[in-house]
Amino acid sequence: MDTFDVIFTTYSPFVFRYLRSLCGDAAVAEELTAETFYRAYTHFDSFRGDSKLETWLCAIAKNAYLKDSGAARARSARTRLSPCRRRLTSSSAFRYVHELGAQYKEVFLLRTLGELSFRDIADIFGKSESWAKVTYFRAKNKIIERMEGST
Repeated sequence: MDTFDVIFTTYSPFVFRYLRSLCGDAAVAEELTAETFYRAYTHFDSFRGDSKLETWLCAIAKNAYLKDSGAARARSARTRLSPCRRRLTSSSAFRYVHELGAQYKEVFLLRTLGELSFRDIADIFGKSESWAKVTYFRAKNKIIERMEGST
């Protein structure tokens, strides 16, 4: 087992509980936990060891939560769009999903449309749960970046 898998396995329940206490929604907390560990993985070299690892992870989690809270307000504002504009946005999102690489697309669709857990997705691919979460988060970010770039 890779070092980061050990970190994920050890600390993800703690981070999930922390995020759930912040947002009160298990599904949102699970997504934010995936985002937290994606950010931690991509910035692990910046961990200086000045604090406990779980403290560093919770700081990342809090920032993810605050960013998501701002995005939630923006999503709420977008829901007031005209039906025609909403359909266009939805249509664009599906086009961007279609443009994803095969694994990203499959993981994203299994999670969003199939409503599978990250554990189930990992089992399908024969990978770790952290791999499924990171792959989903990357796919979601690619879609968001493309949608923001087209407006």
